[in-house]
This record gives sequence, structure tokens and C-alpha cells, in this order.
Amino acid sequence: MAYTKDERAYLWLCACTRTDYRERVALLRAAPSPAALMESTEYFSAAGIAGEKYSADTAAREREADAFLALLEEQNAFAVTLLANDYPDSLKAISLPPLVLYGRGRRDLLAKRRFCIVGSRITPPWAEKLGKAVSAELSEKFVIVTGLAEGGDLAAIEGALPSGNLISVLPCGLDECYPAAHISVKARIEQAGLILTELPFGESAKKYSFHARNRILAGLSEGVLVLSAAMRSGALITANCALDYGRDVFAFPYNVGVMSGEGCNDLIKKGAYLATGAEDILSAYGMAPASSAPVDLNATERRVLDILRESGEMHLAEIAKRAELLIHEASAVLSALEIKGVAVKSGGNKYTVS
Repeated sequence: MAYTKDERAYLWLCACTRTDYRERVALLRAAPSPAALMESTEYFSAAGIAGEKYSADTAAREREADAFLALLEEQNAFAVTLLANDYPDSLKAISLPPLVLYGRGRRDLLAKRRFCIVGSRITPPWAEKLGKAVSAELSEKFVIVTGLAEGGDLAAIEGALPSGNLISVLPCGLDECYPAAHISVKARIEQAGLILTELPFGESAKKYSFHARNRILAGLSEGVLVLSAAMRSGALITANCALDYGRDVFAFPYNVGVMSGEGCNDLIKKGAYLATGAEDILSAYGMAPASSAPVDLNATERRVLDILRESGEMHLAEIAKRAELLIHEASAVLSALEIKGVAVKSGGNKYTVS
């Protein structure tokens, strides 16, 4: 893949020096062109950047850039600098845009409309199931942007992966995987969609890199749906970034007192859109939801489903009592409703509609 001299300079600066983001931005502003940083170190010296952070020899800098580009090719990866034509405009507009994005998979997804779905690692089963369904439906209109964690992120991945319209952003380099248990999920995304990060090879996940990653999730996307979020969670940080960037924020509503949904309810109180399905999001963007065939239910199944819709969430024993069924009969009916995709077990032998 061909890169201009200025793009080579971006790549060398971000992948081959030990400078931080603040220093890189200062250097790019001070130099007459990015390529000038490869030709002379006067700008480094003038900025007071320690010599051990970069190679002082011009030939050495060029060799380092060549070696990194060779590594990109060897790893079947690519880089999108802030200067590239396909660097997303929405991400370029945020206050701290990544100077370089490293990717593996479908680069063309960067040119499509994108919508973010996130949720905490502790996401209730009903929210995971509904989140997966919403992600699947939205992926027909948008590229779904998410992370790679358990819970809400994984629900978004499972929904969008069959379409291939999926971008997962990592808090580490492309050659790393966090969490490590999702190495096979990462490989599937690389085959069907796109893995993206601002960190070069060899960078492991650190505490600060999650916050930095969350700004990319929000910056890439037109809007964000929060499936679950406690009052202190990465999902809430992503939502707050989206609000700062002027993006639309949607959230699932939760019963009072459910810790995994306190952040969602707080977002809704502060003006986020309440969402109970893909149609709420699609309608906000002037899109019609996909039509779905009605679910065939018998009289008993309809009665139990109506009870769930009235209560929101209910224990098996109470459902059986209200439906005038024996416990094992109610359990069988609820299993049938789960199979038909209209109810879901929410933990503790409780059920809710999906």
C-alpha cells in the first residue's frame, strides 16, 4: 500500500518514536510539513523533547519507517492517517482525533454510515438478547461500532457479525487481544468486518487506553445505543463522549434499583432517547424498520405474554399463579416463548419480554 511522504512521517512519529499525543500534535503544528520531521530533528530539539525518544539520524528514521510499513504488510494490516482521504470526517471533527488508525479487515467500512452499540460487561440476559436483535436489524442500515468485551459489546458483535457491517475498536495493538478469551471472536471480525485501533503493534491494554478507545467509538458514530451501564462504567463514558460531540444517544430503560441500568436511566433523565427496539433508532434517522412476520402463539402463550407485558418482569411462580397454571406448565410455556423470541429469562427464575 502506498503512503505519501507526509503519511510516512505520521506513521514514523506515532509508531517509531516514544513521544506522547501532546508532543506529536505540537511537533506537527510546529513543522512546515509532517515530512520535515523526517528530514530534521530541529523541531524536536526546539520543543524540548528528549533525544532518547527519537532517532537523530535521518537515514535511521527512514529505515524505521520502512521497517514499520513492512510489518504492516506482513501482518495483513493497514494504516489510515489523519491525512488519508478515507479517514472518517466524524472522527476528524472531535477534539482529540487519533493521528493514525491501524486496521485489519474491510477498510471500506470506514466510508459507510456508522452507529455505536455498547454495554457494560455485566449486562442482563434480556438486554443482551434484545441488544443482539437490535444490532442485527441496525446492521442492515449502518456499520455497527463496538468494543470487544463481554456483555453488551459481545451482544452487538453477535448481532452484526453475520452481515459483516461491524467495526470493533481495541484498547491495544492489532497483535494483542483484550480480553484474551475473545481471540477467536477477534479473528471472526477480521474475516467479516474490521478491527481498528489507534495503538501500534506491541501495545497492551492499559487503564487509560480504555478511555481513549471510548472516544473513538463515539467519534466514529452518528449515534450511540447503551444496552446497560452502571453509574461508573465504560459504556457511560462512551455515551458522555457522544453527548460532548453532539451525537444522538439512546438507552434501554431499566427498573428502579437495577444497578446495571442506573446509568441508562440517568442518561434518559438527562435527555437521551429511550429505546426499546431498533425501530426507535431507525425512526430517529428517518428510516423505516424492517417488517417482521407475526409470531404464531396459542391462547395460553398469548395469556402468559400479556402478563409479562403488563408486569415488565416477573418470577416464574407469580406468572404461574396469574396465568392459573401449574409451575411446570408455566415453565413449558415460557420455554416456548423463549424459542419464539418473544420472552427471555432475566435471572433468578424471572422472565421478561424481549
